[in-house]
Amino acid sequence: MNEPENTHHKTIGYILWIFGFMGAHRFYYGRPISGTIYFFTLGLLFIGWIVDLFLIPGMDKEADYQYVAGSKDYDISWILLTFLGLFGIHRFYMGKWITGIIWFFTGGLFLLGYLYDYWTLNEQVDEVNRGIP
Repeated sequence: MNEPENTHHKTIGYILWIFGFMGAHRFYYGRPISGTIYFFTLGLLFIGWIVDLFLIPGMDKEADYQYVAGSKDYDISWILLTFLGLFGIHRFYMGKWITGIIWFFTGGLFLLGYLYDYWTLNEQVDEVNRGIP
């Protein structure tokens, strides 16, 4: 079987792991349910967060198989969402101008859209890379 393209990177995973007690690295690797659980339990009381330090290489490899590389970079999308998501910058990057403008003027659609994007960003980038409108 062919090796997949490297859509997600361990470096970004470990950087987000620093904030992992909030689930950031789990969202990045396409695990929104456990990311949400980590968010509300402080990384399962920091124990799961420590264990994840050793699980990141496996999560990284799974994400590479799950998502398609293309014109939009997952890492850039995640960095833009994490640090500028309330302003919709990640949506502008993906070519979603209308929702980008809405996010810009509503604070990520009153934070609910921001949370939605944490749940679905990998799929959104994947659709753009596959050419799905």
